[in-house]
Amino acid sequence: MDQDTWNFIFIGITFAIYIFIAVRSRASSTKEYYTAGGGVSPLANGMATAADWMSAATFISMAGLIAAKGYDGAQYLMGWTGGFVLLTILMVPYLRKFGKATVPDFVGDRYYSKTARGVAVICAIFICMTYIMGQMNGVGVVFSQLFGISITKGVLIGATIVFFYAGLGGMKGITYTQVAQYCVMALAYTIPAIFIAIVLTNNFIPQLGLIGHYTSGGEAVPFLEKINNINESIGFSEYTASKLTKLNMFCITAALMCGTAGLPHVIVRFFTVKDVKAVRKSACWTLGFIAVIYLTAPAIGAFSRVNLIDKLNDTSYKDAPTWFKDFEKTGQMAWVDKNNDGVIQYFGPGKSKEKTSSPFIGKKPTYPPSDSPESLLIGANGERLLASKTDPTNPNELWFGADIMVIANPQMAGLPKWVIALLMAGCIAAALSTAAGLLLVLSTAISHDLMKNIIKPDLSDKDEVRYARIASFVALSIAAWFGINPPSAFIAKTVAFAFGLAASSFFPTLLMGIFSKRVNKEGGIAGMVAGITFTSAYIIYYQFLNDSGTPLLFGISPEGIGVIGMLINFIMAFTVSAFTPAPPEDVQRMVRRIHNPSGAGEASDH
Repeated sequence: MDQDTWNFIFIGITFAIYIFIAVRSRASSTKEYYTAGGGVSPLANGMATAADWMSAATFISMAGLIAAKGYDGAQYLMGWTGGFVLLTILMVPYLRKFGKATVPDFVGDRYYSKTARGVAVICAIFICMTYIMGQMNGVGVVFSQLFGISITKGVLIGATIVFFYAGLGGMKGITYTQVAQYCVMALAYTIPAIFIAIVLTNNFIPQLGLIGHYTSGGEAVPFLEKINNINESIGFSEYTASKLTKLNMFCITAALMCGTAGLPHVIVRFFTVKDVKAVRKSACWTLGFIAVIYLTAPAIGAFSRVNLIDKLNDTSYKDAPTWFKDFEKTGQMAWVDKNNDGVIQYFGPGKSKEKTSSPFIGKKPTYPPSDSPESLLIGANGERLLASKTDPTNPNELWFGADIMVIANPQMAGLPKWVIALLMAGCIAAALSTAAGLLLVLSTAISHDLMKNIIKPDLSDKDEVRYARIASFVALSIAAWFGINPPSAFIAKTVAFAFGLAASSFFPTLLMGIFSKRVNKEGGIAGMVAGITFTSAYIIYYQFLNDSGTPLLFGISPEGIGVIGMLINFIMAFTVSAFTPAPPEDVQRMVRRIHNPSGAGEASDH
């Protein structure tokens, strides 16, 4: 069988399973729609939470960023992993004891204000929309490669599937679908890594292969030394060396950690179990399931970089592997023969190539406006030209998207077709699982927190679910547009913006709401507004508007600015609270009650 047939078999089977589960688990009440009825087992919820957590940014983009950036890509690995520990220790047990279905629910009651609830709804929408656009872009990347279509069409196909099982099934349908998706992801991520580790390092454990010896081709050198030598030989700095400043590395990592602890779609997952004791068990299971993927990502990133350079660099285009031509057709890789020698040349800023006369140097050829593969021009040597991905003034000839490296890795290593098909199924599962969870949070924020608790308190359960499904459709349509036109070239970078927004808004507000009796509604509202306004303005300016090249504030990139926004939130909240009346006594009693969940019985919702 050819590769397409294998792909359709694996993806068709997994889709059939997801849709069957969604239909069988369709929510019939608001409690099932929002919290799956509150009776999910810790093991199942641990798997579902892990699937919800391991998005396209984790599954597709994180290893790709590590491949492209080396050590500097580790900020995502450290930030997202550490953040989940922070979430488990500081947030989840206390919020679960409070017993509300959403984060805006807690904010509205703790800060005894409809205005606070409304601000929290707006924050949730901002965070989830930014996050989901990265997921939809990931869906587009996978479907474009799978079907040989444009990313635009891939996003539209993925959006339709997500709406079908997320909009209909609610949290109940999503939870059990995500259990199946986690199983697919875990197998799809680890099996190719094991195969590649054997090929490159003669070690079937990828993590040990990474710190072991490179043995392919008869060599026997430490793998990290091998990849450092490869990088330096083509003009890049050492793979294991950092290019970021210490401050920027710290801020990005801290923003990812604190943003994780404030993500509404992850927090709400722990409301699907019956009590705090089950929450703690569920969190332990989740950390174990997450470790399966996160401990494998560095090895996959390093393996893919070695494979890419070994297979492509200084290779004649006419002898280029078939997989490279396939990725060219979908716009995921590109080559422009800038010195007219017919050889693919990939090198870093530390290594220059002699420029010969070329029709592309210093010129920008005209391209049709369509982004479909058919619109790409064919160069003199047969290469498919991609103007948006290759700079004619740069002598480097090869472009590849970091987000494609995980998908390309098994093909570069020449693995069996069924392994490649399994990986494609896992990539789709990763993007769809998180997109579904985010979509649910968006819809509940609008239907439950906005419509039910602010605009129409007399809304019936049936109408509330109907509004949630309408909101799902509208939100997914907007997210699909941004997935087609993402604010960043990398999925993980787009998602990092969402974490910065969560770190500057929800994390301080939830933390102060749990542990401080003195922070009042005026302080909570002022902190949220100041934090998310500063962070979003900084991201928008430096990501979209900074044509003049204005230096970054303290050298902090947009991905890490959430830490400054978080500090602004804390300072504003405590300052305003100090000059305004203390919270009512019943609110202070509530804080004392949720502050110390001392046991499963006391901490239950009864």
